[in-house]
Amino acid sequence: MGDLLNLKQFKKRAKRDATAKKAETNRALFGRTKNEKDRDNLRAQSSSKLLDGHRIDDETSR
Repeated sequence: MGDLLNLKQFKKRAKRDATAKKAETNRALFGRTKNEKDRDNLRAQSSSKLLDGHRIDDETSR
C-alpha cells in the first residue's frame, strides 16, 4: 500500500505558488518608478511619431 498524502498541504502549496506568481507579475507591471513610466511613454510616443512619419497616405500616392 502506498503512502498516505495530505491533500490540504498540496492545495496550500499550489495556492501559495499561484499567489507568488501573481505578485511577481504585479511587481513587474506596477512596481516601476515614475521616471521609468515617463521614459517608457516617451519612447512609445517617439516611435509612434516615427512610424506615422513614414506612413504613405492614399491621397499623396495617386
